[in-house]
Amino acid sequence: MPALTLEQIHQRLTEKFGSAVGPLAPPKKDSFCVFAGPRVVEICRFLKGDPALYFDFLEDLTATDHPKENLIRIVCHFYSYRHRHSFVAKIELDRNNPQIDTLEGVWKAANWLEREVFDLFGVTFKGHSDLRRIMLPDDWVGHPLRKDYTEAGGYRGISNIRDNPLDLYLSMDRQVRDEEAQAAAAAAPAAPAPADAAVKATPPAPAVPAPADAAGKATPPAPGT
Repeated sequence: MPALTLEQIHQRLTEKFGSAVGPLAPPKKDSFCVFAGPRVVEICRFLKGDPALYFDFLEDLTATDHPKENLIRIVCHFYSYRHRHSFVAKIELDRNNPQIDTLEGVWKAANWLEREVFDLFGVTFKGHSDLRRIMLPDDWVGHPLRKDYTEAGGYRGISNIRDNPLDLYLSMDRQVRDEEAQAAAAAAPAAPAPADAAVKATPPAPAVPAPADAAGKATPPAPGT
């Protein structure tokens, strides 16, 4: 069976689930439709089990935060290896209490994907077999991908102050330049000494005194010398 178009996939879903499947949105990057939250597991089972659709792969499950609309949107990307077609759906949740049934029973890949969304957005997936944080420690406060998240000033004595990457680059560049200059100075030959300093006059030899006799008098020179 050839791959179905987005319109054909959407039509098949609306024929089966009616208003639980929203209209196909005009594409920006990926065209999508909205699934009704209470029926999401039922719809997804159909996506996977229907022979014409056969979405055997949950390619991604993530979320986006929309504080102005008071919504968190779950975003699901489905793919069929058999038919080589894909589809995108979203589920809108109340931002104050985001809850949805787990898709783990449809695709095992949902296990870790849902844990990540729980960790970073605070979405509860009801019926999940092991719903706990997957990226952050269990005692972390808040959900970092929510747009109103504020850092708490570090974690257990570990600072969250980050150096400016440009300052770090400039500091490393200065260090490299200093090391290169020191190496060049060490490898340069020694400068020759000045000529006037290298050539010095030989000092005169000291005078040798005449030998003295026993009485302490100088011995006169022998005749004929």
